[in-house]
Amino acid sequence: MKNPGPRQFMTTHWSLVDAAKADEASQTRAREALEELCRAYWYPLYAFVRSRGYSAVDAEDLTQAFFARIIDTSGFASADRERGRFRSYLLGAMKHFLANEWHRAQTQKRGGQVQFIEWDAFDLETRYAEASEQSDSPEDLFDREWALETITGALRTLREEMARAGKSEQFDALKGSLTGEDDPARAEIAERLDMSAGAVKVAVHRLRQRYRKLLRDAIAETVSNEADLDDEIRHLVEVLRRQ
Repeated sequence: MKNPGPRQFMTTHWSLVDAAKADEASQTRAREALEELCRAYWYPLYAFVRSRGYSAVDAEDLTQAFFARIIDTSGFASADRERGRFRSYLLGAMKHFLANEWHRAQTQKRGGQVQFIEWDAFDLETRYAEASEQSDSPEDLFDREWALETITGALRTLREEMARAGKSEQFDALKGSLTGEDDPARAEIAERLDMSAGAVKVAVHRLRQRYRKLLRDAIAETVSNEADLDDEIRHLVEVLRRQ
């Protein structure tokens, strides 16, 4: 597979950072940037805040307030994409926010009374309880949830592609081969899908290739150069192996 060239690093989360700078984009585009970043990083940052000892309600409020305030105050203005990984930058920004903005954030409930992401409180705590048992530190927990959100996004995109191609049943039957958690018995799958064993083998190979490409593309959106991309992929694999 051919590695992406420099031009393919232009549309990244750093591009969303640029869009969020008040002097470079309209308020509409800034809001769109915020929503995109919220969806990608909301839960990993929530889990980080929660593991720092804040209550579930306070962690949710702070995470909402973090994204709102970072736009309202041009918090991305000093961000420099040449510093590398967006994951590291955003975690550092949250640490700064918690150290300096806690009291101010309390004056505006849930990010200025705007609910960017709605979660079921029970589901949040159930997910957090399970995740926190597998992480030794808030930083490790953040990385774990970032990794899981990244692979979940790649799988979701692949599922949508397969559905558009009329291959939803094939995806559901073979998706276990992508993560290794539940690699299906090929003979049984072949019979269920009315395919030959050879055809199933080819389908699995193609599915894995496409999944790896989507995963690489997703991580490429969070870095600004090829070296950081390779490092982030290695880091993601390492984080998932710790589970």
